[in-house]
Amino acid sequence: MSAMRKKSGKEHMETTGAKVRAAGLRPTRQRIALAGLLFRNEDRHVTAEALHEEAAKAGVRVSLATVYNTLHQFTQAGLLNEVVVDSGCAYFDTNIGEHQHFYVEENGELIDIPGETISVSNVPAPPKGMAVDRVDVVVRIKRA
Repeated sequence: MSAMRKKSGKEHMETTGAKVRAAGLRPTRQRIALAGLLFRNEDRHVTAEALHEEAAKAGVRVSLATVYNTLHQFTQAGLLNEVVVDSGCAYFDTNIGEHQHFYVEENGELIDIPGETISVSNVPAPPKGMAVDRVDVVVRIKRA
């Protein structure tokens, strides 16, 4: 049997449950189902609304509020990064490594920029008692 075989649905859900547990979260049915959708393929950027729609198409019964709550819990647990592009638009990124983003304004697509290609300098000192957690750069692009 090949070492690179694709995981079965049951194996994927067991791995997903382990990932949720390892992040310190209780592996509820809804968390495992949403994590299964989020982490089944390559890195991706997803809005809560898009994940809710994807869950519905996959037969996962979950409210939009639960999707939002779960995405925020996954972010707090370090499984996702939240990328805010506008006050009313946030994406959740499964790539938690150091990188930044291009934002395609015409279609709302986020494209990863490798972390080593951007350097941020002169970040101001934070107020007393605070520490810089991270710096997010979103480069807005459009067709020329």
